[in-house]
Amino acid sequence: MTVKISQTESVQQFLKEASGQLNDAGSPRVKTLIHRILKDTVKIIDDLNVTPEEFWKAVNYFNELGARQEAGLLVAGVGLEHYLDLVMDAEDEEAGKTGGTPRTIEGPLYVAGAPLSKNEARLDDGADAGTVLFMKGQVKDLDGKPVANAIVDVWHANTGGTYSYFDPAQSEFNLRRRIETDAEGNYRFRSIVPSGYGCPPDGPTQKLLDQLGRHGQRPAHIHFFISAPGHRHLTTQINLSGEQYLYDDFAYATRDELVAEIRFSEDQVVARSYGVEGRFAEIDFDFAVQSTAQAAEQSRMERVRALED
Repeated sequence: MTVKISQTESVQQFLKEASGQLNDAGSPRVKTLIHRILKDTVKIIDDLNVTPEEFWKAVNYFNELGARQEAGLLVAGVGLEHYLDLVMDAEDEEAGKTGGTPRTIEGPLYVAGAPLSKNEARLDDGADAGTVLFMKGQVKDLDGKPVANAIVDVWHANTGGTYSYFDPAQSEFNLRRRIETDAEGNYRFRSIVPSGYGCPPDGPTQKLLDQLGRHGQRPAHIHFFISAPGHRHLTTQINLSGEQYLYDDFAYATRDELVAEIRFSEDQVVARSYGVEGRFAEIDFDFAVQSTAQAAEQSRMERVRALED
């Protein structure tokens, strides 16, 4: 099409009307956002000669995305969730709020209200015959001082690459716990080694990634929220060393400082000291959190999460 009408005065006025710019009701912020989205969308339609068939295919894609509840997966896969981290990193650097364990994406699979334990916990329910994992570490401030009574909120996938709550075959809060650190900032837990996983192969996210010539695989990883009074909330995850997709994570969550060495062992003397037999794995990982007096920085950002009020 040679006629480009998106920038004409009549269309620009129409977009103001459609986005509520010409009335006094509603939310000014929402109006601003929708107006910008409409302006950019019609410009894309014009500039790239989007056909009606392509337009309605995109509309149907959004319907599929919602029906499969994959919107959170898609924003990770096309890098938008990682981009939010880059924006916050840049803001922190400009404000001089640097140092400590880096943030990385939360993902869409957190569930609020996991059981709270003192100092240590067992995450798995024993139903998954995966390799037993023992993980421990310390929460510290930027001066290396221990942060007592911090909450280590941890969740990860099973050996099939699925998460409890979203996988009804798993027990309630399986592989999810909150652990309060001791006086020296220590935490530890027993679990199983998680598996990496991919997007559902028949889902809309993978269908789009196929069109982009990209895979939808993630390395094995473990998610964390770290929080404590007087300290900035940290949203992060560790990726396990030796994984095939460690530096090719479709969700762009890998950061060098967040690669955790996992050690597999057959040492039965050590195994018995843990109260287990056979092969097991160990991870040691410390978290360093920034101090803050701002209450808003001590809590995780607002977003819709499962079971969260």
